Amino acid sequence: MSAKTFLLDGCPVPFEDGQTIMDAALAAGIYIPHLCHHPDYPPQGSCKLCSVDIDGRRGAACTNRAYENADVKNNTGELSADRLSLVQMLFVEGNHTCPSCEKSGSCPLQAVAYHLGMHDPHFPNFFPARDVDASHPDVLLDRNRCILCELCVRASRDADGKDVFAIGGRGIGARLIVNAASGRLADTAIAATDQALAVCPTGALLPKRRGFAVPIGQRVFDLKPIGAIAPVPERPHG
Repeated sequence: MSAKTFLLDGCPVPFEDGQTIMDAALAAGIYIPHLCHHPDYPPQGSCKLCSVDIDGRRGAACTNRAYENADVKNNTGELSADRLSLVQMLFVEGNHTCPSCEKSGSCPLQAVAYHLGMHDPHFPNFFPARDVDASHPDVLLDRNRCILCELCVRASRDADGKDVFAIGGRGIGARLIVNAASGRLADTAIAATDQALAVCPTGALLPKRRGFAVPIGQRVFDLKPIGAIAPVPERPHG
């Protein structure tokens, strides 16, 4: 185990040089709420849900590197309230009607909302006009459920080697775009087995003809809550 540690809510957490606060916490089995982070891809820091207090300043756990004796706060009333507001805003900025979504029970956005004790969206719904792309024979893109985490952008580029997606526009006009002259999924090399679909934290990207293959009640977060993380086993040295 690394000899270097930082404090996370008063508990010492070991880390390796260059490791982020997020990755060190996850390796220790400590959950920091997040949506845009994935250990297989470079950190993005776009959702801000993993913001923590680091020696009295606010910063994203997924992009800030751990350093020795840092005093990091993850579970405070202020952070919990801010995270709840962020998730509530994500719900009202799109169509996240969980009971009608195929991703229900396996959706990190839904699971984080439960973790934060969200009982209602609080804010008025935007009901933005976002299109659904059903042009591909095997993949559905529902932009109403996209939260612009860019996980599919990174996965398609870095893992699938296809560079199918990008983010276009700014502010409320930002949207997920398809890198094809037509702008349609049908004119790309995407496949239902691509990592871009596997890492999507909502029902924005779904394989077709697989609805409810896993019954409700037996899905990922039906079996254990999103905060139940087992520590990563230490790798043997040598």
